[in-house]
Amino acid sequence: MATATRYGYFRDALYYLACSEHLSFGYVDLPPLFPFIAWIARHTLGTSLPALIFWPALAGAARIVLAAAFACELGAKRYGIALTAALAATPAVWWVIDHQFAMNAFEPLFWTGCAYAILRMINTQNPKLWLAFGAIAGLGLENKYSIAIFAFALLFGLLLTQQRKLLFTPWLFAGGAVALLIFLPNLIWNIQHHWPFLELMHNIRGTGKDIAYPPAAYLAQQILMMNPFTFPFWLGGLLFYFFSRAAKPYRNFGWAFIITFAFFLISHGKDYYAAPAYPIVLAAGAVAVEHFLSRPIEQQTKWRAILKPVCFAWLIAGVAIVLPLVLPVLSLDAFVRYQSHSPLQPKPTERSFVGTVLPQYYADELPWQEQVAAVARVYHSLSPEEQTKTAIFCDNYGQAGAIDFFGPRYGLPKALSGHQNYFLWGPRNYTGAIVILVGQSESEARKEFASVEVAATLNIPYAYSYETRPILLCRGLQWNLQAVWPRVKYWR
Repeated sequence: MATATRYGYFRDALYYLACSEHLSFGYVDLPPLFPFIAWIARHTLGTSLPALIFWPALAGAARIVLAAAFACELGAKRYGIALTAALAATPAVWWVIDHQFAMNAFEPLFWTGCAYAILRMINTQNPKLWLAFGAIAGLGLENKYSIAIFAFALLFGLLLTQQRKLLFTPWLFAGGAVALLIFLPNLIWNIQHHWPFLELMHNIRGTGKDIAYPPAAYLAQQILMMNPFTFPFWLGGLLFYFFSRAAKPYRNFGWAFIITFAFFLISHGKDYYAAPAYPIVLAAGAVAVEHFLSRPIEQQTKWRAILKPVCFAWLIAGVAIVLPLVLPVLSLDAFVRYQSHSPLQPKPTERSFVGTVLPQYYADELPWQEQVAAVARVYHSLSPEEQTKTAIFCDNYGQAGAIDFFGPRYGLPKALSGHQNYFLWGPRNYTGAIVILVGQSESEARKEFASVEVAATLNIPYAYSYETRPILLCRGLQWNLQAVWPRVKYWR
């Protein structure tokens, strides 16, 4: 929260705020829960940067508490619970995610919540907890579809262990019915709209947008993403599930982690896709450390007195090293200098990020207000009559979301775009007679319009090159925009 206003609004946050003005049971690239949270945010705390960052920060705090509760249920005592909480607060990926107004911050709550329901079920042998599992999984599906992978991994993990008896109960089907009932509105929406999310995923695969790393590089990314200083703990937690007698009843969680990890490795998922699975191995790692430090060996009191605080000091040292890389505590110039001397530099996940100075999560906070101001200068250079028929068409949802968010203070109309859900919101009453193009190249625009002029230029240091293309004022679209709108669809 202290760094909430350091840089600017994250691209996806602007898009989700735009989605919250079009509440629906589904969207092209996401389920409906987070746009509804964005709607609540807009109508309660507001849309200032601190007000928006409050929500993912709150989710991050809840993740820490839930991970500690999971460790407690695994049998951790006071030290193990405290160490789990520290481990849940340490990974680099969550410093990034908890600083972004997006659904990713809420994802670990649903994944760990499902795992916690199964853990309680194992300890109590109460199959009615499948109802809780179903409710959490259903809400998780309304937040992000990837929870289906982890839920399957949890079920398959049970099947591979002595706890498989928990699967053979009608309460499992009751829990599945609860999940289906919660997910049903989004399922119906996807059917009615011919499965746009599947089309989107197919297009992403087909274009090679994401970079596929080989297994060794992917594992290195995982270690870096979670902060190398936590690696001994989560690896120890995974081994604890498989080789400790005390953890034998909970071996299914080790299998669940491996299955989830393997799926994203084989499918070439981005490194952070697996991040919500880590609380279960971090908690196990803390329990393993606690068990080790409580073993009856000679001079155990002396070693315990030394090693217990050393674990926390180790984690604090790790945070101190990576913090400037994952949280905007430095100015941009200072960050670039720090990054150039740091060995802990994550690799890009998309081809468009290759060769950029800033990581994507910082660069995507930079150009928006300056870009909107430039568009406004072009728009207000037109006569009032021309303004009424001038559309602002953006190449991607970040630009369009910025126009929709900052535009009212400049007197701008809402943006158009063919990207993701903006395509479904249509061209409104615009015909294409006059269009302000944002993010498109001049050469491509000349193929579509009778007249194209560079109306404004952008000079925004560290922003992506495709976000600083000149603002184009175009006249005379060769086709009526209403008739050719299906051609502008851009789902990838």
